Amino acid sequence: MADKPKLRAAAIGVGSLGRHHARNYAELAREGRVDLVGVCDANSETAARIAADNGCEGFTDWNEILNRVDLVSIATPTETHCEIACAFLEKGIHTLVEKPIAMTLDEADRMIAAAKSSGAKLMVGQLERFNPAMVALRPHVTNPLYFEIHRVSPFPNRSLDVDVVLDVMIHDLDAVQWLVGEDVGVSAIHAVGIPVISEKVDAANARIEFENGAVANITASRIGTEKIRKTRFYQTNAYVVLDYATKFASLTSLDPEASHPLLGISIDRLEIIDVEPLRAEITAFLDAIEHNTVPPVTGHDGRRALALAVGVLEKIEAHVRRLDVSKQL
Repeated sequence: MADKPKLRAAAIGVGSLGRHHARNYAELAREGRVDLVGVCDANSETAARIAADNGCEGFTDWNEILNRVDLVSIATPTETHCEIACAFLEKGIHTLVEKPIAMTLDEADRMIAAAKSSGAKLMVGQLERFNPAMVALRPHVTNPLYFEIHRVSPFPNRSLDVDVVLDVMIHDLDAVQWLVGEDVGVSAIHAVGIPVISEKVDAANARIEFENGAVANITASRIGTEKIRKTRFYQTNAYVVLDYATKFASLTSLDPEASHPLLGISIDRLEIIDVEPLRAEITAFLDAIEHNTVPPVTGHDGRRALALAVGVLEKIEAHVRRLDVSKQL
């Protein structure tokens, strides 16, 4: 029997994040798992450079590869996700689109419908689900009750087409919903945020209350002086620490049968298998295609995170109007 043809892949949008998609596909091509057809970027110099780095063809118009691939990664500006993804999905081409899935819920619905109609896989790049610390922790999560989350970065030179909620907080909005339970609804949202350097919100805090009583306080900022990616939460009989940046996870628990509370405290630092999160994400995408299974982060998952982000932004916009920040800038 002839060998099964390799999946033909391409990376569309090869800037600060997309170039790593291209690199991973090139590595997988060298391992014989895929055939990297090319990379595409609106900037011709970027397209040429990343193509040369990865031994493939460079394009500036994604329409040129519509009929040449079986799957694509899309890491273009969020406002373009829907148009590009739908074009590929409608042709039955499996699509991995970076977070957020789209700018609006209507656009997300169109992408989900296109995938359903053609049978193509649609996966959303919620990268923190594949962080080794989260992978090690996930089996130990039982009933999270209260979260304190901080995600802080220095001001970026990328993703300024969206505010800090859609840029970085959405990682934690997705993770919290995933950990609390995807069937658990949100009962209330409280949020504040302000533009500081850009014209969009650069720092924000959200309090998410779930129908089962769980609560999450999330702080996101892209105007910090250091990089922080920490999640702490309490669940029944355990305190959990997760650090995405250092790939660290631990559980502190109390033995209820100990003769004294201090004697029953134990800290379990979880063993981490250090795999590049993006490599794990892309591999999971390929596995879903090859085995015809549901991708680990579906279009509906991406839409759920976006819906929560939209709810947070609505509260922030009301807060900004009360502040009347425009008079202070």
